[in-house]
Amino acid sequence: MAAKILANLIVMGGGIVARAFVQAYRQALTNASKTGAAQEAMQNTIRRAGKVMTEQEARQILGVSEETAWEEILKKYDVLFERNAKNGSFYLQSKVHRAKECLEVVYRETGERASG
Repeated sequence: MAAKILANLIVMGGGIVARAFVQAYRQALTNASKTGAAQEAMQNTIRRAGKVMTEQEARQILGVSEETAWEEILKKYDVLFERNAKNGSFYLQSKVHRAKECLEVVYRETGERASG
C-alpha cells in the first residue's frame, strides 16, 4: 500500500516538474525574442561559421613551420586525417582538412607545388 502511494507521488511530482520546465522554457524563448538575444546568438553563430582559417592556425594544426616542404605537409595531413577518421573526431578531421586547404593557397601563391 505504501509503495503504491509513493509511486503515485513520484509520477505526479514528475509530471508537475515536467510541466513547469516546459512553461519556463517557453517563457525564456518569449523573453529572448523580446530582447533580441536569439537574433544576436544566431548572428554570432553565422559569423563564426564564416570565419576563415589563418595561415598560422593552419600551421599549428598540422604541426609544420614556414620552412616545411609541401610534401612533408601532405604526409602530416595524411597521418592526422587518417588517425581522426579511424578513431578520432569528425570536428578534428575537418580542421585538419581546412588547414591543408589553407596552406594549399599559400603554397600556390609562393610558387611551390601545392597539388594533391
